[in-house]
Amino acid sequence: MTVRGHWFLSPRTEYTVAVQTASKQVDGDYAVSEWSEIIEFCTADYSKVHLTQLMEKAEAIAGRMLKFSVFYRNQHKEYFDYTQTHHGNVMQPSPKDNSGSHGSPISAKLEGIFFSCNTEFNTGKPPQDSPYGRYRVEIPAEKLFNPNTNLYFGDFYCMYTAYHYVIVVIAPAGSPGDEFCKQRLPQLSLSDNKFLTCTEEEGSLVFRHAQDVILEVIYTDPVDLSWGTVAEIIGHQLMSLSTANAKKDPSCKTCNISVGR
Repeated sequence: MTVRGHWFLSPRTEYTVAVQTASKQVDGDYAVSEWSEIIEFCTADYSKVHLTQLMEKAEAIAGRMLKFSVFYRNQHKEYFDYTQTHHGNVMQPSPKDNSGSHGSPISAKLEGIFFSCNTEFNTGKPPQDSPYGRYRVEIPAEKLFNPNTNLYFGDFYCMYTAYHYVIVVIAPAGSPGDEFCKQRLPQLSLSDNKFLTCTEEEGSLVFRHAQDVILEVIYTDPVDLSWGTVAEIIGHQLMSLSTANAKKDPSCKTCNISVGR
C-alpha cells in the first residue's frame, strides 16, 4: 500500500523535513523504518504568475481614478536634516522592509524610496495627517513618473483592517531597479492600468491614482530634495497607521491567493 502526502507550503519559508515509513505486513503488524536523513530547504518568492493573481484581485477593488499632481514622502525632521548634511540633499534608496505579502519578491531585496500619492476626496490634495513624521517633501509627479519610466505591480495586502494597500514600483527605464523588476514583477501600462496612470492630455501629462486602495509607491533611483518642497504638516502624526514591517492578514479572502500568505 502506498500513501502519498501533500503539503501546502508558504513562500519564502525555511523547512526541515525527515521521513519515516510504515508498511503493513501479512500478519497485520507494521514494519517501521528508521528516520530518513534530514532535508532542509527554502521555498521561493512569489513568481510573476502568483503576482498576476494578486494583481487581478487588487484590480477588482481599486475603484475609480482620481487626479493628483504630487508624490509625497512623510518623515521626521531629522531624516531631512541628515539627507541635506550627509547626502548632498539627495534622498537615497534603501532596501524595502518586510511589510506586505510573505512571498513578495521585493521585500528586503528591492532598493527604493517610499512615496505616497493618495489624495483627499474633497480637496484633491494630500491628506493633512501623516503616519510617518511631521515633515513632508512634495515632488511634482512628472519628476518621478513620465514616459521615461516603467511601472510595475509589486504587492497587494491588508493589516487586519478594512484598508487595502497596493504597492507599485516606478523605475527609470534601463536603471538597475528597472532590470530587477523586469525579471520579477508584472509590468503595467503607464496609461492604462487600475492603480496609477500617466497620460498625455492636451499637451500636458495628467496623473491619476485609484480611489479605493492606498497606494504605496517605490521609486528606485535617488531623488534630489530640490525637485520639490519640504514643509511641516498641519495635521496629526498617526503612527498607528504606519505600515512599516506590517504583517499581512493571512485570513483575508480579498487579498490572499491559494499558494500561501
